[in-house]
Amino acid sequence: MNKLLRFPLLLVIYNLCLNLNAQAYFEEQATALGVGDSSGTIFLGAGISFCDFNSDGWDDITIATQSGDPLKIYKNNGNGTFSLETTLNPNNNSQQKQVIWVDIDNDGDKDLYVASDTGGSRLYRNDVTSLVDISVASGLPTDAIHNYGASWGDYDNDGNLDVFLCNRDPNGLEPNYLYKNNGNGTFTNVSAAAGIDTGSHLSFCSAFFDYNNDGWQDIYMANDKVSTTNILYKNNGDGTFTDVSVASGTDLAIDAMSVTIADYNNDTWFDIYVTNGTDGNYFLKNNGNGTFTNIASETGTMFNSVAWGSVFLDAENDGDLDLYVSGSFDGSNPNFESAAFYTNNGNDTFSIEASSGFVNDTGQSYSNAIGDVDNDGFPEIVVSNSGGGNIFLWKNETTSTNNWLKVGLEGITSNKQGIGATIELKSGGVSQYRYTVCGEGYLAQNSGTEFFGIAGNTVIDYVKVTWLGGAQDILYNVMPNQKINILEGSSPLSTEEFAANNEIQVYPNPTTGKLWVHFNTTENYTYSLFDSKGMLVKSGHITSQEYINITNLSSGYYLLKILSENTVITKKILLK
Repeated sequence: MNKLLRFPLLLVIYNLCLNLNAQAYFEEQATALGVGDSSGTIFLGAGISFCDFNSDGWDDITIATQSGDPLKIYKNNGNGTFSLETTLNPNNNSQQKQVIWVDIDNDGDKDLYVASDTGGSRLYRNDVTSLVDISVASGLPTDAIHNYGASWGDYDNDGNLDVFLCNRDPNGLEPNYLYKNNGNGTFTNVSAAAGIDTGSHLSFCSAFFDYNNDGWQDIYMANDKVSTTNILYKNNGDGTFTDVSVASGTDLAIDAMSVTIADYNNDTWFDIYVTNGTDGNYFLKNNGNGTFTNIASETGTMFNSVAWGSVFLDAENDGDLDLYVSGSFDGSNPNFESAAFYTNNGNDTFSIEASSGFVNDTGQSYSNAIGDVDNDGFPEIVVSNSGGGNIFLWKNETTSTNNWLKVGLEGITSNKQGIGATIELKSGGVSQYRYTVCGEGYLAQNSGTEFFGIAGNTVIDYVKVTWLGGAQDILYNVMPNQKINILEGSSPLSTEEFAANNEIQVYPNPTTGKLWVHFNTTENYTYSLFDSKGMLVKSGHITSQEYINITNLSSGYYLLKILSENTVITKKILLK
């Protein structure tokens, strides 16, 4: 064969081998790794947590259980195997729903909230050697209020994590509640003052996230039954919320079960995946203008079964987010999927890969979450099953040379866990974004560490954290295949330094009406300017050393988004 022809052929074969090596593959190893245990039989399933509860750097697994069985905490032994925790375990034998490890007092150790739909929910303070029941003293409701979900966020940006309680009362009486963390171990019900609707919505769960990128955490909730449409509450930044469900297109009239947040297409706007019954799931793409569009059908992610938990993860660390969905059908009916792993094709579509493992993934599955049992940078999936079946622990056995980074956060001015922060990682000219939440999916809690896959890139240009309070930290030239912990204020972002290391400068800020833009590349840029309500007020093309004239706009905060083929920059602008 001609040598000139042989080299391209070898290159093609090499690339094909790399792609084959990057095929995600999972094996069920719960029993082998020491967590062959069951939640029991629980109506509409039990919650599960894949969180490092003792902050030793290894993700642990906590299993909610049926009435009469104790909560089960499995501690990671530091080698990817697990042992049942016996000392730090509350005396809680009520039927449990969501189980959440959360640092309510910013003391560096994680406390525990246990939701219950039959008995009263409980809050336990972590005193290192014991979990102390502070439910009554905390002011949180202890009566049986059909509490399913508990999502934690800082709605007023005071550095303390507040909680939104979702209650699915079959009698249609119990509303949802927003409780403000007073910073002293107690909570106050601020639902009415904050504008939370007092009616019952049969809510399973919710999530705090910033849908309009204005620096304030909004709330989206999944409501069961078509008569109780889903609700998106916009945070007004003054302690109150406005229901923008209809205007945003998120008022889904479905049997909504989950709320899963991710920026699947890396456009800086966070999207929502909502599971449903046999009519199909909803994938709400954030349009960046205050509205969402359902793209489930065109992306191939409808599922068309009875779905419950869902979670995004970069299974093979190739740089895009895949999707795993659990269902309550047990596989005996071929017309209904029991579960599905959707591989991201990199072109706004997903496909089910039969070669991804998941053999006998046929449980009556409900909640699922991701973590990393052996700290190898490839995330695992844990699944809670009902009907007495053991949990699934899908071990990530992908064979790949793809590189990765894990990022942990520690807030100082912000809450200790860094909940509500946005993390941007740029490598190979491409940016990815993660948003930190606490209480997500269907009654789930994912690892407190954020996972990034960067494929074959060997250097990470930068990792930038925008904390909920607005401060920013940045690390340059980060080496992959490690976990880094970023302390708020440890590497503060300098505008001059960032401009020197990146393409775009925008100045002055604050401005009286002219925004000058400078960039040192030959790329073509467009811009979009949004007001504080998320409405597009100005857009167009921009060239270097050109200004955007906003003198005709009202004073206040705006969000400027500048885009090219490989870059997305967002900046908060103050117009005086």
